[in-house]
Amino acid sequence: MKDNVHTHLKGIRQIAAETSSPWNIMEVCGTHTMAVFQSGMRSLLPDNIQLISGPGCPVCVTPNEYLDKAISISKEPDTVLTSFGDMMRVPGTESSLEKARAEGADIRIVYSPADALDIARQNPQQSIVFLGVGFETTAPAVAWTIEQAYKEQLVNYSVLCGHKTMPNAMAEILKDHRLNIDGFICPGHVSTIIGSNPYHFLADKYRKACVITGFEYYDIAEGIHLLAQQLMEGRTEVEIQYRRAVNPDGNRVAQSAVETVFENCDTEWRGLGTIPRSGLCIKEQYSRHDAEKQFNSITVSPSTHNSSCRCGDVLKGICSPLECPLFKGECTPSSPVGPCMVSSEGTCAAYYKYMNA
Repeated sequence: MKDNVHTHLKGIRQIAAETSSPWNIMEVCGTHTMAVFQSGMRSLLPDNIQLISGPGCPVCVTPNEYLDKAISISKEPDTVLTSFGDMMRVPGTESSLEKARAEGADIRIVYSPADALDIARQNPQQSIVFLGVGFETTAPAVAWTIEQAYKEQLVNYSVLCGHKTMPNAMAEILKDHRLNIDGFICPGHVSTIIGSNPYHFLADKYRKACVITGFEYYDIAEGIHLLAQQLMEGRTEVEIQYRRAVNPDGNRVAQSAVETVFENCDTEWRGLGTIPRSGLCIKEQYSRHDAEKQFNSITVSPSTHNSSCRCGDVLKGICSPLECPLFKGECTPSSPVGPCMVSSEGTCAAYYKYMNA
């Protein structure tokens, strides 16, 4: 594998030496962002090939309003809020799940939405709410729990749905003229579910090179090499480097689970605003398991955030964390101001861990 990396890096440098054009390549997966930093890939690339981190961290793109609503729900009587651990320290407008739990709310960390469903089975007199945050990767498992609760008539189980889909967000980024993206390292985990076909409009309509890439350092090197070859030859295609896990059609079983329970809707992304049809909402048939409707009497005030925090611009690739005035000062992993520093897949967290010189 080491020899393969050297071969791909040599190929990248040879291609880059044949052009004076700068190429901007965005990775839109938080796991890719961490892998790029861990491998030191940025420092190994020619100066005219720049890697830009995009909005691939689901925790980071979740807006304050969602957190504020979740915290308010957690304070309702006989209510248990369940969540993955990476949501606990994300700051909302005035609080966080971690602080709400310290103040007495029953908020439990689970490792799977199936764990939340089990809690609902074991506590029929309580309302169990799961925070459904994530991209296409986690949506099928959440959809399964909703379908299962519906079949078992577990009326005390609901999901506060914050699921988002990636391709439309990638297109939204291309509309910002402050960026000049030439190609995408497409997300590997998401693509195991949706396949490569949903990215073709990025190549056909927007004329952007796309390569679905794995997460090992040799995957990333080969993915960038494939992108450089496309750019040098003037091609805009969707290629699959991550062939051991991704096929053009994706995982039809997982897709079917999502299609059964969810429907596309407009949704807000932190830093990107509201993107049409980029969210997943629970269908009316399953409204009994939709926490948004079950707790519709709860309203939250318009959110505010620290105006000095540039998390939104970091998510769009407009700036790096190093350009944020709060980075490494007021905002650190132990005292995060924005979600980009909270999540283990956040760009600010990656910069802090690997570039904290």
